[in-house]
Amino acid sequence: MHHDPLDRVIALAGIYQSVHCVMRVARLGTADTAAMEPCIYSLLQVDADDVSAVFGAPGAVASGARQIIAQLLGKPDRNLELTRYVVLLMRLERSLAKRPDMLARIAAGIAAAQTKQAHFALLHPNMLAHLAEIYSETLSQLKPRIIVRGDPLHLRNPDNQNRVRALLLAGIRAAMLWRQVGGTRWQLLMQGRRILADARHYLDLASRHETEPRG
Repeated sequence: MHHDPLDRVIALAGIYQSVHCVMRVARLGTADTAAMEPCIYSLLQVDADDVSAVFGAPGAVASGARQIIAQLLGKPDRNLELTRYVVLLMRLERSLAKRPDMLARIAAGIAAAQTKQAHFALLHPNMLAHLAEIYSETLSQLKPRIIVRGDPLHLRNPDNQNRVRALLLAGIRAAMLWRQVGGTRWQLLMQGRRILADARHYLDLASRHETEPRG
């Protein structure tokens, strides 16, 4: 798969978008459907033509790109919890990469989810429960363990638990993509200005697509 800096920032935005959705569910008990759907969609794209297509329509991870910009600029404020989850997902993905047995189990689970797609909408509770089960049976057994913090009332809700686990699985998918297109944690530390410029460029392209005349 050909890739360039824009591919890397799209993959990175996918991680940030998944994490931001996790935090919203954990704290508020609701999901931003427009932001959550591209994350879940990405899990079912095994043979996408390019990085952007993994998440769907152009601009699908604009929310994640905005989170990147906010974190790099510290405006309105840096969210250290969000950054911590992003780094943990990257570390967890590296642990997963060393476990071909678990990769195979995840691949089988995703294949089953693709079959379910003929019967259930992408964010249907049954679909999310299936994806959450994949996470529970594989990634939850690896280190580092990701402990999601939020409102206990929301976190005790089984549907919210499934949303969180499915979104964490999507975050791992994006982290894997980020690594495959040349992304490293070193870049996050040392190339913030370049990542900021790429995130802004992505949002600019997304905005232009939205304003293009149809038909």
